[in-house]
Amino acid sequence: MNHIVKRVALTALVAGVGMAAVGGALYAAGARINTSKSIPLGLYWTTSVPVAKGEYVIFCPPQRAVFTDARDRGYIGSGFCPGDYGYMMKKVLAAKGDTVAVTPAGVTVNGDLLPHTKPLPADSAGRPLPHMSDERYTLGDSELLLMTDRSATSFDARYFGPVTRAQVKAVIRPVVTW
Repeated sequence: MNHIVKRVALTALVAGVGMAAVGGALYAAGARINTSKSIPLGLYWTTSVPVAKGEYVIFCPPQRAVFTDARDRGYIGSGFCPGDYGYMMKKVLAAKGDTVAVTPAGVTVNGDLLPHTKPLPADSAGRPLPHMSDERYTLGDSELLLMTDRSATSFDARYFGPVTRAQVKAVIRPVVTW
């Protein structure tokens, strides 16, 4: 019986190492998996496509207190970005020259209300959420508004404001989503 247990353990170890190697190779080649509600769940591939409105991107959050709080509260993970932040995936919903505002009804871009963007006063644990100023703001040359267009509870620009293009690591394209 002990021989069978050893054989099963060895088989599991070899399979695990093999799967890790395949996963590492896919990651190195550009595969990324999204598990958040901000963009469709699924497998994405990094591209060299320029950052533009409407594109999905993967980015490192800037080192700001709002992102440290978000990591500590579990809104974002720890990871390999500066500040020990995990990568985030969002959609570019505004860029250079667009005028944005956070209103009680939601985020507007050039006067148009974006769906699913009404700021929540608190998270599911009752902790107050930060939010962008409700003043109209015109994005500068390198600024992007990275948000969701599908989830009312996403941690996105309505809470942390614009980020710069320098934070973006790549445009990502969906391969398989669900």
